[in-house]
Amino acid sequence: MAVLSKEPPASSLPATNNPSSDGASWWNFIVAMFALALAFGLAIYSGAAAQTGARWVAGITALSALALAGWVAITIVPALARRSTLRWLTYHVSYRVTREGIVYLAGIFIVAVAALNTGNNLLFLVLGCMLAGIVLSGILSRITLTGIELQLELPEHVFAGEPAPAVVELTNFKRMLPSFALCVTGPKVGGASRKSASANSANGAALLDRPVYFPYLPRGQAVRNRVELLFPKRGVYRQETLALRSRFPFGFLEKTRKLPARAEISVYPSIEPTETFYEILPLLSGELESYQRGRGHDLYAIRDFVSTDGARFVDWKASAKSGSMKVKEFAREDERRVLIAFDPFVAPVDAAAKDHDPVEAAGTFERAVSFCACLAWHFRELESVIGFRTAGGQVALGPAVDNIYDILQQLAAVQPQSPEPENNFLNDLARETQVFKIVLTSQPRGSFPTALWNSAYMVFFDSL
Repeated sequence: MAVLSKEPPASSLPATNNPSSDGASWWNFIVAMFALALAFGLAIYSGAAAQTGARWVAGITALSALALAGWVAITIVPALARRSTLRWLTYHVSYRVTREGIVYLAGIFIVAVAALNTGNNLLFLVLGCMLAGIVLSGILSRITLTGIELQLELPEHVFAGEPAPAVVELTNFKRMLPSFALCVTGPKVGGASRKSASANSANGAALLDRPVYFPYLPRGQAVRNRVELLFPKRGVYRQETLALRSRFPFGFLEKTRKLPARAEISVYPSIEPTETFYEILPLLSGELESYQRGRGHDLYAIRDFVSTDGARFVDWKASAKSGSMKVKEFAREDERRVLIAFDPFVAPVDAAAKDHDPVEAAGTFERAVSFCACLAWHFRELESVIGFRTAGGQVALGPAVDNIYDILQQLAAVQPQSPEPENNFLNDLARETQVFKIVLTSQPRGSFPTALWNSAYMVFFDSL
C-alpha cells in the first residue's frame, strides 16, 4: 500500500509523557487560578475602600492584587508555557464566505444601520451578539482544524479506467476536544486540475479530486473513511498539498487549512485487448515460432524415426549401427524469451498540414501504449520470459510474473519524444540478436536496420 502520512502537529502533542510532570502542571494551573481570583477580589475591595475614604487600605489592597498578578505572570505562566506550544497560532487558515454567510453579514449590516439611526440599546445588544457569533465561529473552527493527523492509503497497483479503493484516515490528537464536520479535499475539487493535466497523459494530476467527509472525530481517536478513486488516464499522479476544510459551527464561513503532502502513484495503462490486438496476435505468434524453430544446437537424444520427421535430422551412423532409422533430437532453446521495445520517438505533426490533428496524434500514441501493455500482460499469462526497453528506461529479461509491474510502470510514464538524428534506439535494438524482439514504433517502414528486420516483429502505431 502506498501511504501518505502527516506527523501530528506540535500543538496537539504534549511536551512530555511523564505523569508526574502532568500533575505538576495541573497544580500550577490551580494555584494560578486561585491567585488570580484572590487578586481580583482584592482589586474589587480596593475600589470599595477608595469610595469610603480609606485610602491607605485601598492602596495596600491594590498593591497586593498587583503583586499577586505579577507573581503569577513571572513564576507560573512561563512554566505552563513550557508545557505547551503556541505554534498552532502560526497555522495559516484561509476563510471563504459561504452563501449563508453573505446573508448573515447582510443582516449584520442592516442591524448596524438601524442601531446607529435609532440609538436603540436592544439593537446594539443584538448587533453585539451577531458579531460575537462570527468571532466564536472563527475560534471553534480553528480548534477543530488543529491537532489532526492525516493518512491516505492507496492500492499498490492501479490501472487506468478501473476503480481504485483508497482509505482516508484522520486521527485527532487533542486530549480534550473533538472535531466536527471535517472535509478532506485536494487543492481543487471537481477534477479541474486533473483534466488540465491529463490532456495527453495524467502526469502531474492530483490524486484526490473529490471531498471525503468526516462528520465527527472523537478526541484521541482515529476515523477511517473509504473512497473510490477513478483515474481516467495512465500516468503519474501527484499530490503536493491536501486541504482540511470545515464549516463548523454555523456554516457562515468555510475555513481551509492546507497540509503539505508529497505523494505520487503510477497509474498503469488500461489492459483491455482490442480487435486489432487479436488480429495481430496470431501473426506475432507465427513470427515467434518461425524465429525459434531450428535454433537449438545441443544434442539432446537419438530416437527412432517417425513419419513426421524430416530427412535432414536422420543420424546415418546411428542408423547403420542399429539397423533401424534413427534421428537426432536437439535441445530446444527457450522459445518464450521476448524483448518488448517501445519506440517513443514520434515525428512532430506539421501544423500547416490540412490533416493536422494533435488530438488524433495523441490518441494514436496512447493506443500504442495500451497495446504494449496488453502484449506484456499476454506474455505474463503465458509465463514467458520477457524484458522491456524504451528510451531512458529498461527492464531486464526475467520471468514475466516478476517484472510485469516494472514494465507497466515504465509504460505509465512514457511520453512522446522528438526523433533522434541518428536513430540510435533502433540501432541498439538491432545488435540484440540473441532474443526475439517485438518493436512498437511510428518510424517509416524503410528506415530500419536490416538486422532488426531479421530478428524482430514490427508493430506500427498507425496500424493500431
